[in-house]
Amino acid sequence: MKVILTIIILVIFFSLTSVGANLLLDQDQDGVPDQDELNIYFTNVSDKDTKKDGYSDFIELTFGFSPHNPEPIKLEDNDQDNDGLSDRMELNFHTNIIDPDTDQDGFQDGEEIANSYDPLNKDKVKLNKRIEINIGAQELNYFLKDVRMGTTIISSGINNSTPKGIFEITNKHPKAWSPYGLWMPYWNGLNDGKIGIHELPVWPSGYTEGEDHLGTPVSHGCVRVGHEAAAFLYDWAPIGPEVFIY
Repeated sequence: MKVILTIIILVIFFSLTSVGANLLLDQDQDGVPDQDELNIYFTNVSDKDTKKDGYSDFIELTFGFSPHNPEPIKLEDNDQDNDGLSDRMELNFHTNIIDPDTDQDGFQDGEEIANSYDPLNKDKVKLNKRIEINIGAQELNYFLKDVRMGTTIISSGINNSTPKGIFEITNKHPKAWSPYGLWMPYWNGLNDGKIGIHELPVWPSGYTEGEDHLGTPVSHGCVRVGHEAAAFLYDWAPIGPEVFIY
C-alpha cells in the first residue's frame, strides 16, 4: 500500500513540475510550453537552454534574441536557416525557423515571401497586399497578409486635403502629369485617380522638391514619398490592393 501511495505521489509531483503556470506542458520548466517549443520556436523541449549560452529559451525570446544562434543576436537580425527570411519574419509568417522550405515545395520561404506567395502552401497561392497611411503620424506602412513588411515617411495634403477612408490602387504610371503643372513619378492612382501615392514632384524645370518636405503635409491631396520608397512601392503594389487612409 505504501509503495502504491509513493508511486501516486511521485506521479502527481512530476506532473505538476512539468506543467507551467498556464497549465501547458513544459518539460524543461523554461517558461516556454512544449507545444510552442516544438511547433513555433523549434527549441529543445527537454533543455531550457537550447544553445547552451547560460540564458534560458524563455529569457532569449522575451528579450527578442535568437534561441538558436550561439551569438547574442536579435531575431530580426538572424536567419537561422539561411532562407532569406529573418527569424522575426519567420515567426510573423508562422514558418519553420530552422527549415528553409516550410511547405516543402522546392522554394525557400524567403523566395516565396519576396514574390508574395504563401510559404505554408504547396500550391501557388498569392498573399494579399495592403497599404495603410497614417495622416497624423505622416507614415505609410505596407503589409503582406497581416504582416507589416516596412514603413516610410510621407507628406500628405495640406489643410487635411488628403481624404480618409478605404481606397484601392486603380491605375499606375511611371511619370504622371499633374493638373497643377508638375510631374508625379511612380504614380499609384487611387479610386477615380484624383489623388495617388507618388514620388516627390518634379517641376518642368527639372527641380525636384526636397525630402525635407517629408513628414509635413504640403501636397494638394496626394501622398508623397521619397525616391527609394516610391520606386519600391510602384513595383511592389499592383493594381488592386487596398489602401486605408486614416
